[in-house]
Amino acid sequence: MRSQTNKRGKWLKITGIILLVLVIGGGIYAYNVYSSLKNAVTTMHQPIDRKQSEKRDKPVAFKEMDPFSVLMLGVDERSGDKGRSDTMIVLTVNPNNNSVKMLSIPRDTRTEIVGKGKEDKINHAYAFGGVQMSMDTVENFLDIPIDYYMQVNMEGFKDIVNAVDGVTVQNNLDFTQDKIHFAKGELNLNGKEALAYTRMRKQDPRGDFGRQARQRQVIQGVIKEGASLSTLTNYSDIFTALGKNVKTNLTFDQMVDIQKNYKSAGSNISQIEINETGTKIGGIYYGIVSAEEKQKIQTELKAQLELK
Repeated sequence: MRSQTNKRGKWLKITGIILLVLVIGGGIYAYNVYSSLKNAVTTMHQPIDRKQSEKRDKPVAFKEMDPFSVLMLGVDERSGDKGRSDTMIVLTVNPNNNSVKMLSIPRDTRTEIVGKGKEDKINHAYAFGGVQMSMDTVENFLDIPIDYYMQVNMEGFKDIVNAVDGVTVQNNLDFTQDKIHFAKGELNLNGKEALAYTRMRKQDPRGDFGRQARQRQVIQGVIKEGASLSTLTNYSDIFTALGKNVKTNLTFDQMVDIQKNYKSAGSNISQIEINETGTKIGGIYYGIVSAEEKQKIQTELKAQLELK
């Protein structure tokens, strides 16, 4: 159990790598960089057999700058086992108000698992039915369309953080994790340090919510580093790490359109948390979201996606 708990944080900020692709800047289109990016995205591309969401009147049109959503799944991939998506983050991107809202969904959240016909922990949807069931379940839980997904192999975490030459975070809690001491204040973390930084949960008075905040913090750090001009010198390492560890149903052409039309949204990221009440049902721990809390989250995300 402890090894599984420690692995939960490994994938975390690599998920922010999707926005690295979105904000990487127009100056990178020298042939070698463009070719490396295209090859990486081709490797990453993995479509899924899923119909357009009933929560949308028409497909997302990036050229028309439609707001869209992405479900980020951090998966501990093990031989002979699908694993579970122990970290789930929903990004809603709106180029019209130049903003991105980042919602962490606690792994123990109790909800209907769409396609399974029962209520369970939301992260079990991946174990039952992979990416498709995860998307359907999150879509039902939040009552918004989930347009795209980004799945990240947790084991590739260090490669991606190191590829962007580490991340800078603002730490508000003095603690030690995996024999590494993290003092309060601004910290510059490499891949190994960032992994430990996001693993810690038990020493945090906020528990898993504090861990989620550190995950989102490092995602933003990766985005910032990825968007900087200096990072382009490492483009080969970055794209190699992406190709090995990330899967998505976004195509290369779609990413190019996103980079062109949504770039400014990546500089304005706000974080959203879900308030839950912990309880045990049948001896198993669950996070229960009240109807009022769910309605509040749904309303905010629908406004961000400009849904009726």
